[in-house]
Amino acid sequence: MKIQLIRNATLKFNYAGKTILVDPMLCSKETFEPFVKGLKRNPTVDLNIPINEVINNLDSVLITHSHPDHFDTLSGELLSKEIKIFSTPIDFDFFVKQEFSNIEVIEDKTSWERISITRIEGKHGSGPVLPYMGHVSGFILQSENEPTVYIVSDSILNDAVKKAIEVFKPEIIVINAGGGIIPKFEDYPVLMDEKQTIELIKLVPKSKVIAVHLDCIDFCKTTRKSLRIFASEKGVLDNQLLIPKDGEILTF
Repeated sequence: MKIQLIRNATLKFNYAGKTILVDPMLCSKETFEPFVKGLKRNPTVDLNIPINEVINNLDSVLITHSHPDHFDTLSGELLSKEIKIFSTPIDFDFFVKQEFSNIEVIEDKTSWERISITRIEGKHGSGPVLPYMGHVSGFILQSENEPTVYIVSDSILNDAVKKAIEVFKPEIIVINAGGGIIPKFEDYPVLMDEKQTIELIKLVPKSKVIAVHLDCIDFCKTTRKSLRIFASEKGVLDNQLLIPKDGEILTF
């Protein structure tokens, strides 16, 4: 199995002989408005991979939620309208309006091309910020002779995430670790941050944790550097917490 970080939360999986694109954001640097007034336009960095390389030879696209840093306007324009789209229930109408014709909503679990995909409810923050962040889902990928993968998406570490880890025992966990902070609500990050990342790692000492959604979006305060420093201080080894660069391919 191979996982390539394209940028932010955009990932390209080669899994069980299929190529799956997760949460595509293909636009150029500074294409859309800041998520928080007064911060930078997004994304804050450009792609370092040609778009054609990202979208060629895909078998499906898996979407955790339809925020523009997880499915942008350009992705809707460039992806084939016949491509297999795996959608959450709440985002079905979003993809219908964009005229995609091969949409499968994952209510709970589906099987596709020898791959089992299970949807896990996420929690995009807590306290007073949560109502403004919308619904997100994570996904468990399972297939014979492949590691079990948990794509957590834009969720803090909560009971649902912990239960999914306990039940499915994923060997590989992909977390969005940017620690997104809304000004004046610093106590309520909308993504896992350094502390929650280490808390999660302590739950899965035998798993590989891959941290993404870093160094790309205006309100994400956790960086690759800050996360690695914090992890090292807590005794977490580099081969347990993987922090790929944009374009990097991880092979398992």
